[in-house]
Amino acid sequence: MSQMHQETALSRCPNCEEPLESGDLFCGACGYDLSVVPAPPEDHPTIAMAAPVEGGPPGGTALDGSPGGTTASGPGAPTAAASGSVEWSAAPVTGRSDPPAPGGAPVHAPAGVRFDRPNTSVPSPDPVPGSGDFELAAPVAPDPRTSAGVAFPEAALTPPDGTKLCVACRAGHVDPDGYCENCGHAQPRERDHMEQELGSVAAVSDRGLRHHRNEDSFAVSTTALPDGSPAVVAIVCDGVSSASRPDEASAAAAIAANESLLESLPRGAHPQQAMHEAIVAAAESVNSLARDDGRAREHDPHHHQNAPACTLVGAVMAGGLLVVGWVGDSRVYWVPDDRTTPPARLTEDDSWAAQMVATGLMNEAEAYADERAHAITGWLGADAYELEPHTASFKPDRPGLVVVCTDGLWNYAESAAEMAAVVPPDAHERPLHGAQVLVGHALDGGGHDNVTVALLPFAVPPQGAGSAYSTA
Repeated sequence: MSQMHQETALSRCPNCEEPLESGDLFCGACGYDLSVVPAPPEDHPTIAMAAPVEGGPPGGTALDGSPGGTTASGPGAPTAAASGSVEWSAAPVTGRSDPPAPGGAPVHAPAGVRFDRPNTSVPSPDPVPGSGDFELAAPVAPDPRTSAGVAFPEAALTPPDGTKLCVACRAGHVDPDGYCENCGHAQPRERDHMEQELGSVAAVSDRGLRHHRNEDSFAVSTTALPDGSPAVVAIVCDGVSSASRPDEASAAAAIAANESLLESLPRGAHPQQAMHEAIVAAAESVNSLARDDGRAREHDPHHHQNAPACTLVGAVMAGGLLVVGWVGDSRVYWVPDDRTTPPARLTEDDSWAAQMVATGLMNEAEAYADERAHAITGWLGADAYELEPHTASFKPDRPGLVVVCTDGLWNYAESAAEMAAVVPPDAHERPLHGAQVLVGHALDGGGHDNVTVALLPFAVPPQGAGSAYSTA
């Protein structure tokens, strides 16, 4: 946006009175859009009109100097010059709740606030004829293309190809700081909601309704095995909120695991071994964030404390096999296309609740009702006690859908039967739509956490055989 000539007039923000620096387009304290504050009008000042004095002469002097007009008095009343012309003194009018602006300029709403009602700073015309008040024209909002009397050329209003437009006004350009140059609206961050569909795999991630940012991440991809058959990959990561930079940790892990699989599968590595190597690569990527953190020092005995951390879960479909791998409490579910056959959960949580159940200290209902239930016992990060990647290999004998998700979804559909009940019947044909429906289910349930889900349709002809299963 071109610099407005308002530096000397606006030494403080009109909204919060915070001191401004020369060249500021937005207030650094409250985000107020300084470009929409026009300079004081020079030719047509706002005036205060008063009703005729009761008992005065029936005829006065009209605004044009002719007899018979209504007499005006008060602070904004005209004064007659020696030449007989009328001079008006400016009497700015502001709304009852608006703070005064420098130079008498009207104060506009802060950036991102939109009003669908007319400006009430100027009195409405008296609806009763003969009351003596002047009828004032409805106020005209300032043209966003002009400010302080400076107009932008029309060519500057046409965004170049590839320019991002504001999601609020759909007209202004978005500046590098993420604010609209026209209305000042803060734009949603790119990771607040992400969707991707790639052939037979799709994923959706959403910030949810309670978190201030999305700390989940995902990666989906396809490649080919040495024999030319396809391989499909989905990785989902959930940042540990109590750690530092959890959003960076989840993104780094998802990218590293995906790249590792895309390198090892085409060269002929077994999918289960490839998944193990991908989790190790993801862990190393997250560990490097702690090493790169300037706040971490080798001489500090607590330099690993609160290091970036995340969980990871992934699935690979290759050569008729379904391979899953995980560290943490994100999950994989199997939902058969034939809903008369039972669904299944294919992963076991690295969590306090799962540990209590595994050791026989509590049953599942008791463990997951405890406030410590979701405390994880395994994660990726420099402060992890020991990296223990889990992998499992399945050979489904019927077509179905693989659901890879974070706890932001399965908290609202925990059992395999509950998850199958909320998966749309046509999700194997429309995986992106199915993922959108599942994210919507979590948001409708309260959206207390970030929500990420990837769907992989597994298409095999019914064979009537059982499924092979192995773990490592």
